[in-house]
Amino acid sequence: MNQSRARITAIGTYVPEKKLTNADLEKMVETTDEWIVQRTGMHERRVSADDQFASHLAFGAVQNLIDGYGKDLSDVDCIIVATTTPDHAFPSVACLIQNHFDIPATGAFDLNATCAGFTYSLHVANNMVSSGIHKKILVVASETLTKVTDYTDRSTCILFGDAAAAMLVEYDEQNPSFLASHMGANGAGGAHVYRRTFAPTLHGQELDPSGKMVQNGREVYKWATRTIPGGVEELLIKSGIERDKLDWFIPHSANLRMVESICDKAGINVENTLTSMQYFGNTSSASIPLAIHKGIKEGKVNDGDTMLLYGFGGGLTHLGLVLNWSPDSPKA
Repeated sequence: MNQSRARITAIGTYVPEKKLTNADLEKMVETTDEWIVQRTGMHERRVSADDQFASHLAFGAVQNLIDGYGKDLSDVDCIIVATTTPDHAFPSVACLIQNHFDIPATGAFDLNATCAGFTYSLHVANNMVSSGIHKKILVVASETLTKVTDYTDRSTCILFGDAAAAMLVEYDEQNPSFLASHMGANGAGGAHVYRRTFAPTLHGQELDPSGKMVQNGREVYKWATRTIPGGVEELLIKSGIERDKLDWFIPHSANLRMVESICDKAGINVENTLTSMQYFGNTSSASIPLAIHKGIKEGKVNDGDTMLLYGFGGGLTHLGLVLNWSPDSPKA
């Protein structure tokens, strides 16, 4: 990884008000609170309103960032939004954010790397800023997965929730946040988790025409628990950081049992992980920044902490980052 010249300076999050509890799911499909908690660690999820879309959640997260850190967005020169559930095929959610906050001179685009979308977006932002071409990039993750969840499929409907998060990445040659990165993909496994739009088949396999998410949880679990520990090892080698010097491991909050298995195979203490799935569900690209912000609010995350973020999901895609967490001071 080339020398970074980019620092994460602020963070904000937003979740819808409506909750979907395990008790609610018991009334919808054949399941129980005990079964869900044992297999996923989840108790609640947040659900967007019928007239609330990815852009609206994104507006809330960005406004939370502004309110929390007193940030001015007028000089943002690029907006990157990680999402698999945009309001429209086009215009992009990023363009809707540009319009909503009246940012005068900025590029704007959406990025789809599913549950790895936020780490992919941070990686792109870091390289754009470190090149010297950009100075201030707004990175957002916003997902409304409940709108594409099949609530007759008890194996998947218990998992997903809606949320958004935002970070600012700014030029800082003296105190960069980004220490190492590792990325990869396995397109051969794409049919293990998908949502059909136009093409009726993938790798010769007929796809469900409903437009809802379809997931082979067993295969995704096997891929993630085999792939991510190796990626963690690569990141530790690249960063030169010893495992016991890592303050926080923050994987995609797909499922608590999956996270526990990854930690076991990667040699990381589960107590040193931050997750967000317990009361927000699997929020895809938003899950990692949601976990970080939750850790800040709970007094766990401190300035100068070393974090290993690892996003992974459909595609199949994965990308990990080692960060030095040193944002600006929040407003009093």
